[in-house]
Order: sequence, then structure tokens, then C-alpha cells
Amino acid sequence: MKKLEEKIRECGEVRPGNILKVDMFLNHQIDPGLMEAVGQEFYRLFKDEKVTKILTVEASGIAMAIETARAFGVPMIFAKKSQSKNIDPDVYATDVYSYTHGNTNSVRVSKKYLNEDDCVLIVDDFLANGEAMNGLVRLCEQAGAKVAGCGAAIEKGFQPGGKGLRERGFHVESLAIVDEMDGDTGLLKFRQQEG
Repeated sequence: MKKLEEKIRECGEVRPGNILKVDMFLNHQIDPGLMEAVGQEFYRLFKDEKVTKILTVEASGIAMAIETARAFGVPMIFAKKSQSKNIDPDVYATDVYSYTHGNTNSVRVSKKYLNEDDCVLIVDDFLANGEAMNGLVRLCEQAGAKVAGCGAAIEKGFQPGGKGLRERGFHVESLAIVDEMDGDTGLLKFRQQEG
């Protein structure tokens, strides 16, 4: 998605440790117009999958998940990272390691909102090692729900997450794939994609 790649080049920051800082428009301060375009693009890519729910993880994927759900006309669910008094105790849960934060979170979704009748599109801001996406897949498996596919705004193509999901047979679409980046030089190279 050229619009996203241009925004990353304009506002993103490549930092040491394979960190791509895009909090100016994607996951801290949000560009609503860009999120709407992301949702429309995910709709274009997955519209034939009979999607009934959009699933993401708290919190960075929520903005794009809402716009994707709006495009599909279906509900959006986000897996919560902490137990609270307002979530039912009857949940699907799994542990997810966060490379960015360097910790493991137990993520959960109420059993009321995800079941075997659902066909779920999983979306998130980044796909790198695949921990979050695989955790969301596990939640769908626990519910008996079908995974329609996995959509990432940005994939780090030099890390194994996307490849692993594709090898498992999942339909994976990433709107911008970074094949190379270097925090010392600021190098940022995108993979050429069709469409």
C-alpha cells in the first residue's frame, strides 16, 4: 500500500535493534484517514472470506481493527492483556511474548464474543516474529472459530513471523513489507508488492 509506505518514509524512524518507530501516525498518535484507508485495503484483500469478526490485541491494533470492522460491517474484538472486573471470568486465554516490551502477557477474549460460528480476520499493526498473530490464532482455535486470514499494517519481512504463518497455510496480507532496515544508517527498504 503505497500510501502507508510513503507515510512510513516521511514520519517513521528506524532505530537500533530492528525497531521501526511509527507512533506519530500508527500506534500512539493515530492518523484517522490512514486508518480508514488501511481498513478499506484489508476489506479489498479479504472480502471473499465471509468474515464475521475482526480480532486484534490490545492496544496498538485497535484503530485499524475498528476501521476494518467498519469496512466489513462486522463487530471488532480486541484481546485484553489484563484481567479486570468488567471481563467475564469465562475466557479463552493464551500467553504472548512482546518483543517490543520484552515481556509476556496473558491475552484473553470472553467466550461470549468468539465461537465456532465465527470466521475471523486477525489484524495488527506489526508482524515481526509472529507472537501476537500466533496468539490470536490460538484464541480462535480454542473457540473453534475459522481464521479467515491475518492482516498486518507493517511486516518485517526479514523476521520469521509472516513466513511461519504462510507456511502453516494462513492467508497473510501485509500492507507494507520492510525487507531491510538499519538503525545506524536509517536504511529502510520495502518489498515490491502487486496491487
